[in-house]
Amino acid sequence: MKILDKYILKTFLVPFVATFLIVLFVLVMQVLWQVFENIAGKGISLPFILKFLYYTTLGIVPQALPIGVLLSSIMALGSLGENYEFAAAKSVGISLQRLVRPLIILTVILSGINFLFLNNIFPYATLKQRNLYYNIKKKKPALALVPGSFNSDLPGYQIKFDEKYGEEQNLLKKVLIYQINNYGNQKVITAERGKIISEEGSRYMTFILYNGNYYEDYSKSAKTPRKRLKMPASQATFKEYEFNIDISDVVGDGKLDEEKFKNSYNMRTLHQLKDTIPVLKSTYDDMLLSRAKTIFNIANAKELHSYNDSLKPNVKNKENILDNFDIQNKITILNTSVSKMNSAFTNVKNNSDSIKYKRKSLNFYDSEFYGRIALSFSCLILFFIGAPLGSIIRKGGFGLPMILAIAIYVIYFFGNTLGKNLAEESSVSSLLGSWIATMVMLPLGIILTRRATKDKGIFNVDAILAPIKNFFKKFTSKKDTRI
Repeated sequence: MKILDKYILKTFLVPFVATFLIVLFVLVMQVLWQVFENIAGKGISLPFILKFLYYTTLGIVPQALPIGVLLSSIMALGSLGENYEFAAAKSVGISLQRLVRPLIILTVILSGINFLFLNNIFPYATLKQRNLYYNIKKKKPALALVPGSFNSDLPGYQIKFDEKYGEEQNLLKKVLIYQINNYGNQKVITAERGKIISEEGSRYMTFILYNGNYYEDYSKSAKTPRKRLKMPASQATFKEYEFNIDISDVVGDGKLDEEKFKNSYNMRTLHQLKDTIPVLKSTYDDMLLSRAKTIFNIANAKELHSYNDSLKPNVKNKENILDNFDIQNKITILNTSVSKMNSAFTNVKNNSDSIKYKRKSLNFYDSEFYGRIALSFSCLILFFIGAPLGSIIRKGGFGLPMILAIAIYVIYFFGNTLGKNLAEESSVSSLLGSWIATMVMLPLGIILTRRATKDKGIFNVDAILAPIKNFFKKFTSKKDTRI
């Protein structure tokens, strides 16, 4: 390796290691801040907290690597330009392409490392981190309840509330609890406010509800219909109502290493995703075919001549089908058609949620597969933006390069998130959604590389300022002639 290549690599690697570690630390702290309330105060030992941070760090490395490459490439090339080392190299006939050649090779290697992380380490880290986080939350199940939707983690209960507040996040607003016990009795409880009390190590969670209503419908277990109608139901209004829920099955034996979630799309390698996607597509297609056959049967779609069996047309072979029948038969046909179409519409409406769920689940797997491949190339794409940009601005350090790197990555991140969301909602294909950010950034990299090769600025300032200067010169020249 030549001395020049060693020097260029050293100029790049020193800021790369520093920026990569800084970015990694910031991203890990962001995740820790989001989950802090579910970890703090639960008696979790320090080794398990460090293990959680370790798995979180492994999962974030593929995101931090492209940012580190972008920022360090701007800093390294900017420092070379600021110290006139570019000018010295060009004076002896060394081009920009020759200077950055070792950096391109290094970036290709980093892209390969990023791919290996995404394919092997990232799924494993996600599996461990998610299960560990879930097991930590089980230490105090009250904190695992989510406002705004039904929570079914507690056995035998469906719990919904609008808001969770208080220092310990154990106070609830607008509570709705639905229960079916072992005897088949159905119980519905609503309350304006509620409070959860759960002690460490206890097998029970206590609910205290205020200002609500209670209704319980007892199981219709009698043998005769008359006796079943006489089965009692109870209802009441209360100011305060207290009951306990057995949470021993939820908390379990307290093993934090227990793995409950194993089959999520982000816990699989690319090979596993590739094997799973065709199965999901086949299941989805079979479901659509089944729904289509159901609608076909509901509509009783047949050939037109089948009406001859039940309805006698007065005039045959008219262009308008209904004109072939008398008024009474027209009414019968239209009423039957409306009834069948309403049934078909109801069937479609009832099954639309399940179809959307299946389609979205398939989109998750598709987006994950293509997204990992696209993210592994992000190091290379962002390098070809950062390197020419650094040579153009000719500024090293953390000031201007940091601002530019943040702005560029925000654009990349926004495009990547937008494409992923569009793909998940089936607005675009998963392949297109995963590569939208790259398609946006690639032309920018080509333009910057061409301008840096030709030793031009980001844009020609003189081309903008010259017409303005000429415009004002006309006025000044007129004033001089008048004087």
